[in-house]
Amino acid sequence: MKSIHIRQINEETLEGLKRRARKHRRSLQKEIETLLEDAARMLPEQEQETSITASLHIVGSGRTRSDWSREEMYADDGR
Repeated sequence: MKSIHIRQINEETLEGLKRRARKHRRSLQKEIETLLEDAARMLPEQEQETSITASLHIVGSGRTRSDWSREEMYADDGR
């Protein structure tokens, strides 16, 4: 099994980890090991790329002009 060394850990963080370890009745070493295992398990083994395909459907409005102005679109609503 590999080892890691964590440097310059904040005192508050260390105290919090110790409290958490006591709550779970584990050593600090085992608590950190469990946290790291849980975090590693949350990620999928191989991240798959997802692609989103969008298609645009143009619907005719019956108008012959296609240059709509803001005023024509929103009238007096002021949106």
